[in-house]
Amino acid sequence: MSNAIARRLEAIQTKGAMRSSDVANVLNVRPETVSRWNKGKALPHASTEKQLLELEFVIDKLADIYEPHDARLWLFARQRLLDDQVPAELIQQGRVDEVLASVNQLLDGVHL
Repeated sequence: MSNAIARRLEAIQTKGAMRSSDVANVLNVRPETVSRWNKGKALPHASTEKQLLELEFVIDKLADIYEPHDARLWLFARQRLLDDQVPAELIQQGRVDEVLASVNQLLDGVHL
């Protein structure tokens, strides 16, 4: 994995135990597209790249709290701090700031 996008994908996989299909679902692309990015055969569109970087940022922060598989489960489960919404779906909708706010609350030790 030599390209920058591949390194980001590797970080997401390592810290968040996310599969290519998980990343594809969050970013609204096909798993084959993620595979092409990983191999350096294609690059994401600018808006998708921004979403990918946001996802990596969230995963990186979650890694301070959770083991990789627990971070993945947190992303795909309803969360009380997000009014029972699913973080991955919020990221998909471009609402990453709400997700980051709840992660920051977790990091600060604020639990409801």
